[in-house]
Amino acid sequence: MDATIARRLLPLIGPVVFFAVWYGVVALGLVNKVLLPSPLDTVTFLATAVAKGAMVVDIWATFLRTAIAFLIAAAIGVPLGIALGASETAYRSVEFLIDFFRSTPSSALIPLFLLIFGITDANKIAIAAFAAVLVILFNSAYGVMHARKTRILAARVMGANAWQIFRDVLLLESLSQTFVGLRNGVSMALVIVIVAEMFIGSETGLGHRIIDAQQVLNVKDMYASILVTGALGYLLNIAFLVMEKRFIHWSGK
Repeated sequence: MDATIARRLLPLIGPVVFFAVWYGVVALGLVNKVLLPSPLDTVTFLATAVAKGAMVVDIWATFLRTAIAFLIAAAIGVPLGIALGASETAYRSVEFLIDFFRSTPSSALIPLFLLIFGITDANKIAIAAFAAVLVILFNSAYGVMHARKTRILAARVMGANAWQIFRDVLLLESLSQTFVGLRNGVSMALVIVIVAEMFIGSETGLGHRIIDAQQVLNVKDMYASILVTGALGYLLNIAFLVMEKRFIHWSGK
């Protein structure tokens, strides 16, 4: 097999092994089929639900909430992180707050957000944006603070002023780490949106669909929704990897 084709097929190994193990567990009767349907039955249910449009509504609702939360987080986290990273004094003054809230499970703050926003879509978006902004801010600041000193020194030797060093060296050097933050941020936003849909009143969304299916023991629907959630997160991550390779092709050079 050609090396290029083999390399492109590598990402398929994980899913094939996963579904093979799942099939084996069900086929050998290691788990009650009432609690864990076969992968074929689950995928068939998923295809039918998508074809009928029932699941599409929930996928779109979750994606929209995640996208809005992420855009809010990126709009706040990237510029604020860059500004804090450019001034070590400013970053150290708020480092405790950043690390404290970054280490606190955002789902634990759901009661607080309920008091502020009530049982609304704004609540789900706000708590997801809060979780994502801390990840994005930290990575953006880290990228600026750990820019290669040799390039900064070279720019100074060539007569660049502080603004030129910040614009032409620090910002470009920080982009790679900033994209890491954006990738982690969109994943965090999706996770928190799903959790919020499960435990805060909601009529649409994959989280709502999962918890509803679990309560009525509709296991095919539950596992199908979980598969879609994982696929959505994977696709969002791939999208950012593609953008990173497209716009930061010099990273690591």
